[in-house]
Amino acid sequence: MKALTWHAKRDVRVESVPDPRIEEPTDAIIRVTSTAICGSDLHLYELLGPFLDRGDILGHETMGEVVEVGSGVRALNVGDRVVVPFNISCGTCWFCTHGLQSQCETTQVREYGSGAALFGYTKLYGQVPGGQAEFLRVPLADYNHIRIDDDLPDERWLFLSDILPTAWQGVEYAQTPPDGTVAVLGLGPVGQFVARIARSRGHRVLAVDPVPERREMAARHGIDVFDLGDDTVAELRDLTHGRGPDSVIDAVGLEAHGSPGIKAVQQAVGMLPDALAKPMLSHAGVDRLAALHAAVDLVRRGGTISLSGVYAGDADILPMKTMFDKQISLRMGQCNVKRWIDELVPLVQAPDDPLGVMDLVTHHAPLDEAPDLYGVFQRKDDGCIKVVLHPDRSDIPRT
Repeated sequence: MKALTWHAKRDVRVESVPDPRIEEPTDAIIRVTSTAICGSDLHLYELLGPFLDRGDILGHETMGEVVEVGSGVRALNVGDRVVVPFNISCGTCWFCTHGLQSQCETTQVREYGSGAALFGYTKLYGQVPGGQAEFLRVPLADYNHIRIDDDLPDERWLFLSDILPTAWQGVEYAQTPPDGTVAVLGLGPVGQFVARIARSRGHRVLAVDPVPERREMAARHGIDVFDLGDDTVAELRDLTHGRGPDSVIDAVGLEAHGSPGIKAVQQAVGMLPDALAKPMLSHAGVDRLAALHAAVDLVRRGGTISLSGVYAGDADILPMKTMFDKQISLRMGQCNVKRWIDELVPLVQAPDDPLGVMDLVTHHAPLDEAPDLYGVFQRKDDGCIKVVLHPDRSDIPRT
């Protein structure tokens, strides 16, 4: 089959690789019909190479059709149409039954002290082949699927794999009061959904991003948008009676703009041999914290910061005096995808598309276009906000 494989920093390639096969009775194989490039994939493209091997298959936002099931699979049949959650969980352990599927005891990657295994996401999370490919092996398939029983287009359902439940969890964790105001930092794909979900709940939403096309998209959905500037925090505080918003959702994460010194450190570590870079990233890694520091500065006293953007540094320095003094609550974590699906499915299926899932993708393309589109997405060229690849269709034009 063809698959998108990692080879080095900013070097991903579509290559022929062996087809996946049933390895355990609980596995299923799906033919991938749609798979997206996620903002988290860009961390692999840029920073986390020491935890990847040449030829690793990337991708964790995937859906398609079941083509084979193991002898132990009971909930799926050949021909079923499914979305595959990005985290791999069992559904029966203590964490899964308590809605913490991202901490699944069955698939935890204990070698690295990490939570549940993820598709296409480095040794830190199990080095499981990802879904930017023509076929995908799904472990523990009875639990790790969301069955689609209608004929709505893939685009309507695909984002249940990651970014839609990630945004939902971010809003849940923000604990914004019913009549409250939430600020959203970053209007990439997750930030777009965060803003729409918060607004659908009746919150006032103030969203910040330096990219005009991202602000324009959010504004179409009734979001109050702001450019990123030196006075943005003061401007938003002035709009909230001088106190700051009740909650701030950081949808940016570890590669935030405005941290040139840390960016240089990250780049320097990335140039080291893997044997040296791995322990530095594991134990002394630092993130670009401009977005998180802005959230601490902005949120009102007694408010909540929710982190939807990925952070990976174990040596980050936080303004603990300010956080303690302001009595800030901080919530974060990998999304527990299956926990939120029952609430999200009716919204995705609703004819009026209340969360605007059909207004997010800016680029459709065949799988062969993936290497170029990684660069386009990273650079935010051509108004790129979200890329969906179609491995089963070589004839689809890039749009």
